[in-house]
Amino acid sequence: MILLSRLRLLSRPTFRVFSSYPSQADAPLSTGSSKGLVVGLYEHPEKDYCLTECGEQADSLLKGRLRSEIERCGMRGKSGEVRMINGLPGDFYSVAIVGLGPQDASFSVQESLDTGLENVRIAAALGALHLRDDYVSEISLDPMGHPEEVAEGATLALWEYQDNRRLEDRMKAVALECYNCLDEDAWTRGLFKAEAQNLARKLAEAPANQMTPTVFAQVATDSLCPCGVTLDIRGADWITAQRMTAFMAVARSSCEPPAFLEINYYGSDTGERPILLIGSGVTFNSGGLCLKPAKDMELERATMSGAAVVVSAVRAAAALSLPINIRAVIPLCENMPSGMSFKVGDVFRCSNGKSVAVHDTSNAEILIMADTFSYATQMYKPRLVVDVATLTTQGALLGSTASCVFTNSNAMWKEIQKAGAITGDRVWRFPLWKCYTHQVTNFTNFDLSNRGHGQGYTCRQAAFLKEFVGDTEWIHMDIGEAGLIAQHNFVPYYRQGKMTGRPTRALIQFLYQLACPEQITDLREL
Repeated sequence: MILLSRLRLLSRPTFRVFSSYPSQADAPLSTGSSKGLVVGLYEHPEKDYCLTECGEQADSLLKGRLRSEIERCGMRGKSGEVRMINGLPGDFYSVAIVGLGPQDASFSVQESLDTGLENVRIAAALGALHLRDDYVSEISLDPMGHPEEVAEGATLALWEYQDNRRLEDRMKAVALECYNCLDEDAWTRGLFKAEAQNLARKLAEAPANQMTPTVFAQVATDSLCPCGVTLDIRGADWITAQRMTAFMAVARSSCEPPAFLEINYYGSDTGERPILLIGSGVTFNSGGLCLKPAKDMELERATMSGAAVVVSAVRAAAALSLPINIRAVIPLCENMPSGMSFKVGDVFRCSNGKSVAVHDTSNAEILIMADTFSYATQMYKPRLVVDVATLTTQGALLGSTASCVFTNSNAMWKEIQKAGAITGDRVWRFPLWKCYTHQVTNFTNFDLSNRGHGQGYTCRQAAFLKEFVGDTEWIHMDIGEAGLIAQHNFVPYYRQGKMTGRPTRALIQFLYQLACPEQITDLREL
């Protein structure tokens, strides 16, 4: 089990998440009690099934009622199985029995996933969802041997975005607790990580008129300052003074003023070189003069998902008091069609001196990222750069199942792959071959093209950004698929058609692995 340390209690997360029925008035009058319990059931190679320790305790209190129901309905503990029992005497009116799969499930090389931990998240999510749909308002969860993952699965599954509903129509809150938990720290860590991801989901779900660059900067301030994180908000004059001409070319297309966030978290000695996080923050990308199709354009409000993930990860790192220094920079603007829009064929000189030709105005993210890379790497001299951006059209590569990763460091690839396997936010490595660099640099009258030519669009985007990193170790996470809406309901703790907030937990886990390498539980060689 992965152990984090030194929790910051002042920023302890809420234990309540939102359910999916409108009000208490909609609940049946005959429920008697609004408390419910989730218990786990393992597959067993010799017996038909095996209850968890918590399940055995609950069955004893209920005088064998759980076993009786399990045998009656033929449950075998397979992952995804759920059975509800209602009308029980005692503290819990409803019990959800959930399958956990094999008890010895562990890291799968083929799946690049710790299937045991993922089965726990899925079971906790399914149990919480079934109890919620049964109008339960207080849910106790079996720790299932992994209370951190139980907290993650249930908290993510029950989250709802409802900021634009009338107060009287907003969904009822559901309280979560861990039943007879022997590791409260692990439970609280899971809540921290899931609440951080839910913050990223909330930022991405917000309509573009309610999440402008200015509003995003204010929300980031409100989220980070209580955790002891310092934040500076720069305006258009400062951006111009830093010669970020490509960034300002995009920003001037909109009447909404741009912002540039610099976030500082000191968890270690101030002289230690920081990890630099960069999050792309185009709060709405219409495509500019290369207007994007109207169909699904509303999803372009989530083009700032990279920025949302970075803010959320820093919040969690501070709440967990990770012993590491983090600098995060986030360029924020809109890309709109207007009389001030930059045009196809325009050439801009970035702050590091390289000239960039615009061959696709809809590909504005790498323009603002180029200037941001140049400024931040020179300013902070980081030991590692991690950027998160939504560059790839959804459905083009891996779907919702994994984030695309490009890196110039094999060691860092192993760490981020391990973090993805542990958290269930899987990643997959793509190449940074020279042929892709040639496709964005092989021109005679300027240094780089923001579109390039040839095949491998996603790889070309990464090759473009690589030109602004220098010799620093670097990870580029393209979350244009995994970080937007969940499709095909591949895991129950993400809601179909809603923003996922990924890969927030993978990034938090990755930062922890760098901060506390001596505490990492080794997986098999990746």
